[in-house]
Amino acid sequence: MLILNWHIFDALENGLNVTLPPDALAVDSAPGDTANPWLDLVQLYAPLADRVGQRRQPVVLSGDCITALAVLAGVQRSGIDAALVWFDAHGDFHTEQTTASGYLGGLPPAKAVGRGDLSLPQGLGLTPIAEDRVLLVDARDLDPPEVAALTESKVRRAGVDAVREALPEGPLHLHVDLDVFDAGLLHGLRFPAPHGPGVDDVTAAVRTVVESGRLVALSIAATWRPEDVIRSQTDRVLGAVLAAARPS
Repeated sequence: MLILNWHIFDALENGLNVTLPPDALAVDSAPGDTANPWLDLVQLYAPLADRVGQRRQPVVLSGDCITALAVLAGVQRSGIDAALVWFDAHGDFHTEQTTASGYLGGLPPAKAVGRGDLSLPQGLGLTPIAEDRVLLVDARDLDPPEVAALTESKVRRAGVDAVREALPEGPLHLHVDLDVFDAGLLHGLRFPAPHGPGVDDVTAAVRTVVESGRLVALSIAATWRPEDVIRSQTDRVLGAVLAAARPS
């Protein structure tokens, strides 16, 4: 079990807004100070990529989706060419040219396939993966530029009820942003999206990935408003995802 401990967290549990498993391993790091955000993030995520590359089937918990790029890079360092299965209420398929908010967490899958500024993936040693080896699950809240980019791309898309038929071939890195769950289940999400699936539907889809026998890494993330989080909710949802990810 790997935990990315961002330097900005006052404490690990408070930063993640969940109760951590007792066997959690903290990987602490800090960004650089080059004034280029992507280059600065290389220093933040490189230690995690190193750890992932040394472990079999790592589970990584973090407070943001950019972490998944470090996980994918670490998996590649271990000699595994993994496809990416991305559970998220959002597309996260912006580039620097299309994002209106400038939120960096809205770009990772695009960077994983080689779109936009590649300073971070290149700095982590990540080789871009083919677009048809990315499966975007749910993604019910898309900005118009993401709709256009996904439409012209070869990225696969599916609802949580159709994951089995849409899985890419080969080893799989599964990323679960907890905002894929209906916003009513999790108070305090920084980017809540209504009309999403419930716990049973999401965990059944996670089990589908696990039962393929091809899961090589799991990353779980969410970005919170800490003052609004209800710990019992976050613990329930995280616990359900972790339980679903355990081999039967």
